[in-house]
Amino acid sequence: MPTATWDETEQPYDGCGKCLLGVRRLSRVHAATSSPERQRDDVLTAAKSVGGHIIGWADDWEVSGATDPMTRPRLGPWLRDERGPYDGLVAAAVDRLGRNVVDCLNTGYKMRDEKKILVTYGHDGSWDLDDPADENRFTIEAWGAQMELRAIQRRNRDTTVKMRAAGRKKQKPSYGFQHVRSVMGGKVDRVELHPHAAAVIRNMARRVVADPEYVTPSSETARLNREGELSPKDHLAVMYGRPARGTPWYPQSLSAILLSEAALGYLMHNGKPVLDRRGEPVRLCEGLWDRKTHEALKKALSSRQMPSRRSNRPYLLTEIAWCGNCHNRLSTYTSERLPPRYSCTARNKGWRNAQHCRPAPLVRATLLDEAVEEWFLEKFGDGMILETVYDPGNGVAERIAELQASRERLRLDRQAGLYDSPDDEEWFRRQYAVLGQELTALELEPQRPAGMVQRPTGQTVADRWRAAPDVQARKEILLDFRVRVMLYPVSAPVRWVAGVLYGPDRPRSLT
Repeated sequence: MPTATWDETEQPYDGCGKCLLGVRRLSRVHAATSSPERQRDDVLTAAKSVGGHIIGWADDWEVSGATDPMTRPRLGPWLRDERGPYDGLVAAAVDRLGRNVVDCLNTGYKMRDEKKILVTYGHDGSWDLDDPADENRFTIEAWGAQMELRAIQRRNRDTTVKMRAAGRKKQKPSYGFQHVRSVMGGKVDRVELHPHAAAVIRNMARRVVADPEYVTPSSETARLNREGELSPKDHLAVMYGRPARGTPWYPQSLSAILLSEAALGYLMHNGKPVLDRRGEPVRLCEGLWDRKTHEALKKALSSRQMPSRRSNRPYLLTEIAWCGNCHNRLSTYTSERLPPRYSCTARNKGWRNAQHCRPAPLVRATLLDEAVEEWFLEKFGDGMILETVYDPGNGVAERIAELQASRERLRLDRQAGLYDSPDDEEWFRRQYAVLGQELTALELEPQRPAGMVQRPTGQTVADRWRAAPDVQARKEILLDFRVRVMLYPVSAPVRWVAGVLYGPDRPRSLT
């Protein structure tokens, strides 16, 4: 068949009865692959062979063939009739529709029942699933695609099990780590920390541990999204030569990264470290932090319901400005005729502690923002900012924590009845004794524990304030300093009072 050209085969929808949707799919997109171009040529050629033209493309890249076509990101909306009219589908092969017999047949029968055209490259004309011969051939090609998928899945499972037993990494690296290959496209030789991603996640861990009351996964994801930091999904895509799609950070995924033991440099399987013959976790490389920091993160993120901080609202003093009458947080609102304002609406909402909040304070947001900014820079602007960095220590404390965790795992497994046979009992006693002897020896060595240490950055608070890219970043600075502003009505002797808090709710100074 001659190869079709763009101008004669790609045209807008015109109601001719052969306005076809081009379907392309690829499970893994690599920089060297030419499959998208080859699929495009095949689709154009197949469309031309039936006298049709392409009105659009449903390109599902990085989508497994096991995915139901109805739920695919690009093809699914067309099949659910959410993208407008079309007269049929054209694909480079049946396996581009899917690698599941049921899914392929459902898609084919949907086209047949809706009197639409189904075309694939290499098949003469469109598929006629009312014809037993065509139906059998379509089913055979779909079955072949499914058998190929099952073979691929079986090989991947076997390879994963063998590499896990050998203590080697196979799956994608966790955020903060990177795979190193001595030969491009070859096997993974080792795992290392990614310089930039490791610094980003360590900074987040430091902030959460240092200030769990105000720094939460929600506030951190909002900060990273404002700063344009690549999300883990986009970071992984860029690492492997694919474009970033603008996927944002999410609090749940950030919490999962911070709480996972993969951050300790362990080889993981089903969310748990893989253990070696001694019952200790298999370590791939240096961790992002030590066991002590891991436990501190678990305490900060898991011990209570984490507060959420509304850091995306376009006001400087949200959650900072409070009512001087009833001591409730001020509300912010705008209208078409009036500029943004801070005001207390607690009495209007019927709150009991605001029954006597009369008159309620009200002020233009720009006026209070400018006054608080001037006060803050005058009071704190010349102060030097200290940077908190991670000191790995000499590793003794971390090793002790790991051995204690390994003994605890063995103890729990024994209590669960995993070592009841005579052979297992002997192995358990021997491994438990080895861990105890090593732990006793380490406890006698001098320790320089890992942790966060502070060092000057040479930057003042005023420098950081002026370098802040937006209002949200400046609000983060005020929250870091525990700034609180009390607003009073115009009739009060004092219009507003600003200060910093000592602890969660006790004022240190209000001047």
